[in-house]
Amino acid sequence: MTAFAPDSLLLNRKLPLWYQVSQSLRASILGRRPEDPLRLPTEERLAEHYGVSVLTMRQALKELEEEGLISRHRRRGTFIEPGARRGAPRRLLGSIDAVVAQQSGERTTVLGHGPAPVPGELAEHFPGYDEVVTYRRLRRDGESDEPVNWAENAVRPDVAAGLDVTDLERWPMTKVLRDAVGIRISRITDTVEARLADPVTAELLGVPLLSPILHYTGVTYDGGGRVVDVARIRYRGDRFSFSVTVEADPGGSVGA
Repeated sequence: MTAFAPDSLLLNRKLPLWYQVSQSLRASILGRRPEDPLRLPTEERLAEHYGVSVLTMRQALKELEEEGLISRHRRRGTFIEPGARRGAPRRLLGSIDAVVAQQSGERTTVLGHGPAPVPGELAEHFPGYDEVVTYRRLRRDGESDEPVNWAENAVRPDVAAGLDVTDLERWPMTKVLRDAVGIRISRITDTVEARLADPVTAELLGVPLLSPILHYTGVTYDGGGRVVDVARIRYRGDRFSFSVTVEADPGGSVGA
């Protein structure tokens, strides 16, 4: 049986290796095509693929097994669960692959794209530009087909020139920018706030006008510190929560 082929990963030595590997593999699993094989390569082959030890790979697979994304069978191998779906966020430790993994798993429809004037509220992010290229996408639950969020991305024109819009039907923008366009992403700043559904959001998400939503803004920077993309995503308030885990330092204290 042909094994499922995971994406590549550039490891960050400042973060736990098992965590980065689990998030990268998680994104690959949730973004898989229906025709892709369900069987994963062996632990040894996966470890070689990611450039980590077998012990590290085993820990990463344990994380995915506990989440219900894979099942492991003695002598038969490790398999993706056919009904695997994106669950609630588990850990977010500053990895780009963690962001990609949390964005993966829904069915995406591109509503439209094209050049547009820089929105006034985004002008500070695109100095010297009169226009950006915007992409509007609606995401639905892969099982119930219920709308869960819609996204509007403003992308720098020189970056958008290398972007294939069909990639956005399969992958999150972050992954497309990094892996398809080849942008070296240095950081992403996130802002999440409560808002009320405007007429467009209410119609797309099928919620009452002025009902609560979660409004996410993510600003993505390239290696030179320039803004590549500003994402504005409206999540249904009844379907999502946002959580942050603050890890204590070795002495047991947490900075504030």
